[in-house]
Amino acid sequence: MITIKRILCPIDSSPFSQRALRYAAALASWYDAGLIAHSVRSGLMPSARWIDAPLPLPLETPEERAAGERAVRAFVEKAVGDGPVEVVFSEGPVVDEILRLAREQTADLIVMGTHGVSGFERLLLGSVTERVLRKAPCPVLTVPREASPETVDADVTCRAIVCPVDFGEASQSALHYALSLAQEAQGRLVLMHVLEYFIEDEPRINAHFNVPEYRRALEHDARERLEAMIPEAARAWCEPEIVVGHGKAYREILRVAGERSADLIVLGVQGRGVIDRTLFGSTAEHVVRKATCPTLTVSSAYGKAEHA
Repeated sequence: MITIKRILCPIDSSPFSQRALRYAAALASWYDAGLIAHSVRSGLMPSARWIDAPLPLPLETPEERAAGERAVRAFVEKAVGDGPVEVVFSEGPVVDEILRLAREQTADLIVMGTHGVSGFERLLLGSVTERVLRKAPCPVLTVPREASPETVDADVTCRAIVCPVDFGEASQSALHYALSLAQEAQGRLVLMHVLEYFIEDEPRINAHFNVPEYRRALEHDARERLEAMIPEAARAWCEPEIVVGHGKAYREILRVAGERSADLIVLGVQGRGVIDRTLFGSTAEHVVRKATCPTLTVSSAYGKAEHA
């Protein structure tokens, strides 16, 4: 249902990065895709820090650089074994280098941890991961701290996938990804929508409505629309569960993901320009930050997913 030919996985030396690389390797295997493990180092010390140096100075010797690259290759081999992985090294600002390589390699997917070293340990906001999410030219799979390191050697599975939709174009793109991943992993799909209006703290201005009846009508309509989104062909191998929640969207998404022991959440988000302005402070931000399973963000700007 979707085509993934090349996966980019930025790595550092953390167990969280190792877990993300294992997810990337599993997806590469499912889709017969090429996998690039990308290690970025700053490489140079700005000359302003050195009184007598008019140009930037190297932070490491050639011997140290070679040893560092050997360590990275050993790290990759430990994470994914002898599978086909291309290891790429680059120098410069971490986010800029990740985005540059993603564009140069025409990556179909970026997989990365939400925590790690060299700044990854900070909260997601302001981190490498957040900035990549804002600017990425392709979908991004974020693997949270809770997925590692205790489970770093466990098999990567997608037995249960939660896909929240708001019936927009991005939701349709996300559903294509969710269905394809469920088919590849032989998993089940939970398709859900959240009604944020007429919740328990509804304003008094609505008191003259028959609120319970209106809520039932909204829920019935949402269920019918969710059912209509599922292609008939998918029903031959997938028995999707339909869920309509009430309340704050991100709380309901996280609640359902927790109750269903979700292995993955697939979220549709608006185009890149909108993401850059509004992703953080939105439902997507809260889900990415607080989910205990990986989250795949898919934008309508990446183009419509291809059917098998």
